[in-house]
Amino acid sequence: MLKLGFNEATCKENSSVERDLELCEKYGYDYIELRLDMLKEYLKTHTVEDLKAFFAKSHLKPFAFNSIENINFCSPEEWKEVVDLVTFGCQLSKEIGNKYLIIVPTVRDDMIFKNEQEIFEDSVKVINELADIAEQYGVGLSFEPIGDRRWCCNSVRQAWEIVQAVNRDSVGLTVDCINVYMHDKCADVDYIRKIPKEKLFVYHINDCEDLPLRVLDHCHRIMPGKGCIPIAEVSKAVMDVGYDGPACLELFRPEYWEMDAEDVIKMGAECCAPYLK
Repeated sequence: MLKLGFNEATCKENSSVERDLELCEKYGYDYIELRLDMLKEYLKTHTVEDLKAFFAKSHLKPFAFNSIENINFCSPEEWKEVVDLVTFGCQLSKEIGNKYLIIVPTVRDDMIFKNEQEIFEDSVKVINELADIAEQYGVGLSFEPIGDRRWCCNSVRQAWEIVQAVNRDSVGLTVDCINVYMHDKCADVDYIRKIPKEKLFVYHINDCEDLPLRVLDHCHRIMPGKGCIPIAEVSKAVMDVGYDGPACLELFRPEYWEMDAEDVIKMGAECCAPYLK
């Protein structure tokens, strides 16, 4: 059975860290994936001790920070920004007991011209360098392939080959429903079953509108059960591996950002419930 998780992207334009914490606790979420940009805003008016105090008295617990993006093919200036953000995330994770940082491949128009070997070699190199940092703080890195071809790593198969080559206990995978769907309409969902339990770190649950893949984008994410993704099949594959952590609701839908955050978070708990068992 899966736990119920919430990713702050779902209400990032109509809420805040303190509001998300309050509402996720109210509606029975087990875990929260905090966004690093929202955490920086939170820390302008709060302290790390405030965050620790909340989790100490609450059922809700931190699970992963989102996200370290564009980690591939960086300029020296871009790489410094990545390293600084990883270091910030790891330091804060150690303070509050957050387990993972989610790391995301680079999105750029020229990524379609990179071949798999180039992507493989660069990914193994940069993930190892980031893991050198994260391991000092006891934090795991969860690599998330993004199904759209504009991202340089876009399939579970490709990401798993990279993680295998990195071969560190601290590095695993994030599986996200829409990214599995955007790659090939979930044709490779069985590939998830090749991932050992100890390497499947994070599971993101979402649905999407029934649009051609060339049109479908992350703004078309929708509540589980309201779209065309075979969520039950993806969730079963995840559970077949032995994963029993949170299914974290992650949406980037402008329509939801215009709603009251409480309505979205309440609806999210209700829509995720059928896929947790």
